[in-house]
Amino acid sequence: METIVKHRIKQVIKGDQNAYGEIVEVYKDKVFQLCYRMLGNRHEAEDIAQEAFIRAYININSFNQNLKFSTWLYRIATNLCIDRIRKKKPDYFLDAEVPGTDGLTMYSQVPSETPLPEDEVESIELHDTIQKEISKLPDKYRSVIVLKYIEELSLNEISEILDLPLGTVKTRIHRGREALRQQLRHV
Repeated sequence: METIVKHRIKQVIKGDQNAYGEIVEVYKDKVFQLCYRMLGNRHEAEDIAQEAFIRAYININSFNQNLKFSTWLYRIATNLCIDRIRKKKPDYFLDAEVPGTDGLTMYSQVPSETPLPEDEVESIELHDTIQKEISKLPDKYRSVIVLKYIEELSLNEISEILDLPLGTVKTRIHRGREALRQQLRHV
């Protein structure tokens, strides 16, 4: 996959904009999920993910092709999310999803092998609670927790994305996990 992406990057540098569209298709869901996990808001995540792809396109010439493109792109997205969190004031969207209603269906349409609606609601509520508690973590812990446990990146990739020493990443993951454990002890 990475070799295909690097080939597309060379095409983009030569001026082929369609090649960049293919790169976006490969990474759009992962970048959106990263942004959503960090920001906790679908609208902001969409905006920041789009901004990350724009910044990557504008700065494609500065990309070191000896490195993984995904790491570079995740670093851009993570930095944009951190900037947004620091500048953030409470936003209220009239069309935002109501927590706990995503994915629910009428009880009569649920096959017997699927979880009961009550179980789905509990799972959604637990997921929302964990997401809210993650969003309360300090920026330096939130970013490593999201990258490690939500995006399932390796410690080395997290180190590259955040431009931090490996030891610092390990310490932040440990401290972030402990802080999250303390926040979730009532659940």
